[in-house]
Amino acid sequence: MRLKRHDLTRALALAAVIALTGTPAGGQEADETDRIVATTSFSGAFLAARAAELDNDLDAAIAFYERALSFDPDNQALQQGLLLALISNGDFDAALPYAQKLKSVPEVERFSRLALAVDAMREGAFGDARDWLEIVLESDLDRLITGVMSAWASQGEGDTSAALDQLDGLSGPEWYDIFTTYHRALVAAGAGRDDVAVAAFEAILDDKVAGAGAPDTYMRAVEAYAAYQAGRGEREQALATLDAAEEFITGRAATLALRERIAAGESVSPPVAGPAAGAGEILLNLASALNRGGSESFVRLYLQYARALRPDDAATLIELASVAERQNEPERAIALYEQVPDSSPMKRVAELQLGLNLADLERHEEAIEHLTAALAADPDDMRAYVALGSVHAARKDFAAAAEVYDRAVTRIDTPEREHWNIYYQRGIAYERLKQWEKAEPNLRKALELYPEQPQVLNYLGYSLVDMNRNLEEALEMIRRAVELRPSDGYIVDSLGWAYYRLGRFEEAVQELERAVSLKPSDPILNDHLGDAYWRAGRRLEARFQWSHARDLEPEPDVLAAVERKLEEGLPPQDETAAPEDEAAAPQPEEPVMVAQAPAAGGAAMQDAMPADDEAAGGVPATYVVKPGETLWSIAVDRLGRGDLYIDILEANPALQGNPDLIRPGQELRMPAPR
Repeated sequence: MRLKRHDLTRALALAAVIALTGTPAGGQEADETDRIVATTSFSGAFLAARAAELDNDLDAAIAFYERALSFDPDNQALQQGLLLALISNGDFDAALPYAQKLKSVPEVERFSRLALAVDAMREGAFGDARDWLEIVLESDLDRLITGVMSAWASQGEGDTSAALDQLDGLSGPEWYDIFTTYHRALVAAGAGRDDVAVAAFEAILDDKVAGAGAPDTYMRAVEAYAAYQAGRGEREQALATLDAAEEFITGRAATLALRERIAAGESVSPPVAGPAAGAGEILLNLASALNRGGSESFVRLYLQYARALRPDDAATLIELASVAERQNEPERAIALYEQVPDSSPMKRVAELQLGLNLADLERHEEAIEHLTAALAADPDDMRAYVALGSVHAARKDFAAAAEVYDRAVTRIDTPEREHWNIYYQRGIAYERLKQWEKAEPNLRKALELYPEQPQVLNYLGYSLVDMNRNLEEALEMIRRAVELRPSDGYIVDSLGWAYYRLGRFEEAVQELERAVSLKPSDPILNDHLGDAYWRAGRRLEARFQWSHARDLEPEPDVLAAVERKLEEGLPPQDETAAPEDEAAAPQPEEPVMVAQAPAAGGAAMQDAMPADDEAAGGVPATYVVKPGETLWSIAVDRLGRGDLYIDILEANPALQGNPDLIRPGQELRMPAPR
């Protein structure tokens, strides 16, 4: 049975944990002059480098690693840290001397030798690349990367049969198949092996179950097949291939642009032009399959390897920019979006995302000007309306946002599923303007177009609860949203707050505690939990929670309310009117403009841990991390299987899905063994 989407994502995440240890997490743009470091000791420089990594400041980490190496030039651990920081920061050529120094160190050769192989392939030295790809310690992920890249090296030497044999001989987990089959199709198509190419492309097109696990790779394979068919003069077949893909993912920018070019009879280029590009493609494929949140450091590292092979590749640049956005680095994201070539069909997406990042930097007027120009260039692009409207909404100018969405609706002849977000955002704008008679029809229209959309269910359900209307229907909507997004702290908060508004305080406490465990650093969720504790008679805990909310630096209006509650508590219930502040409103998810496949829903949270010292099966309910331990080793020791590390991640939302965040002395909640 084929792996389902969530299973493949888990398997890739597992492979990433085995393949990647101690990877830096991100970075900030900086001038070379910012790298002057005044640290006067080895230990100070080393600790500063590690702290910079944790702060996602790669430029500072690089500077401190370089300073630490000035005290101990032969320290391999420092060289490894600097190697990974340089690659993750996009300083690939600067990393190569360290890759040479570490080429024979088994613990790091998966990174050092891969860097040397990438360098050899971009220089056309395919035999050397194959040698560099011989790695002693390989995980499933390493073996797939080195195997596919070795096949492309054979193709570069003109030996297509050897390349195909290498791909056929790659044995591994079932999730290998979509990647090896796709690259088999690309190798065969490039060599004119039409029968082999068609069979491989058709196998991918027919396997939508595997495609759900790696949707970006599936769609790139479909687009490659259509381009291949169009290149052979099979224009109608190419359009039919894209029709089939539209049933899988609609509105993808690259697919739409390819369709237009094929329909117009224009020539189209294959997505992979040569062996070096093929090697970059597998790195992109695996990084995009993992780019679901919580694996940003890993994703960024391998995308930078891919970028070294294809510096101007739009898909790689946009994927890197999306990582920067999740790392809260809008300036880095803007710089990457600006590098997307004007000739790319993804340039439009890059321009819209650039505008949203300007807004994230609070350069709102510049963002509005940029997005208004983008909208004028294509008045039928619904993405541009959503982007511009969201900037107005961020400024709390909901009248301007509603006007933008009104214009969008006039451009829609027949509403389709892809238009749900227009009606959803329009409904939010009117709800914030307190025009419920206009808001509700739009929210219900969004739900009609996309019946199981969790954000719409959440917003409409909570709004109805807030107005004390259709309570049974409203609670069912919110419960369904939680079922669909059990790891979304904001949606879980909506359910808890709905219970609070209905006076069901014990149920409110239960849900709000779970919401805070999912989003522990959100001041509003902590404030809500404090309110629920107070109403449930747990006043000491309420004051603690409000104090915590205050310390998380909320917005001024929230801070004032929290400080008042810390002084006075909540008034008696019969004196309490329903709060109308926006802090109590459901949190709408920001629209995702990047034209990649939508992310899979989060995994279900573990059940609440037992209150006693032991969980089921004799496993300690909590565990204190010891020096040198990883989640993998803890899972082996405590749960009997290393792959169960993912269960520990899910039981500890504070780790944010990132196994690298554990630290010695940290207390982890332990799940029961399977």
